[in-house]
Amino acid sequence: MASQGSLFTRRIVFGTVLAATILPRPAASQQRKDAASREPTDMRISMTFDGRTMTATLHDNPSARDFFSMLPLDLTIENYAHNEKIAYLPRKLTEEGSGPFGDERPYDLCYFMPWGNLAMFYADYRHPGLIRLGRFDGGHEALHVPGKFPLHIERI
Repeated sequence: MASQGSLFTRRIVFGTVLAATILPRPAASQQRKDAASREPTDMRISMTFDGRTMTATLHDNPSARDFFSMLPLDLTIENYAHNEKIAYLPRKLTEEGSGPFGDERPYDLCYFMPWGNLAMFYADYRHPGLIRLGRFDGGHEALHVPGKFPLHIERI
């Protein structure tokens, strides 16, 4: 026969486990920032090539913060497909918090996970494997200039 002390302990353990599974908990987004957030931040960058400068505001997500930590960078920008320019980063970015997004628009600045490159869109696009890093907010007409150029990226 179990003692009253061990019966009492079992009831406490059972009650605690039951309460932990039944009682509502705060959502993860209330506990920490959404890892895939597309909210603008004060992380602003400039990208210069062919005597033209574009500016962009990065979003509040781990990949954008990782990219921002790498700056300044000197890369090469070149045309890819019919709607974007690309530039290869010296290393891959974190993919933490990546996930699909359904509001793709021209002048998004993205990271293409499989190749580890920046993707700078100047026309409509839809492609899996992208993490949106931010949006161009000035000078984005430079993306329409065809060619391959040295690219300098720095914090503003």
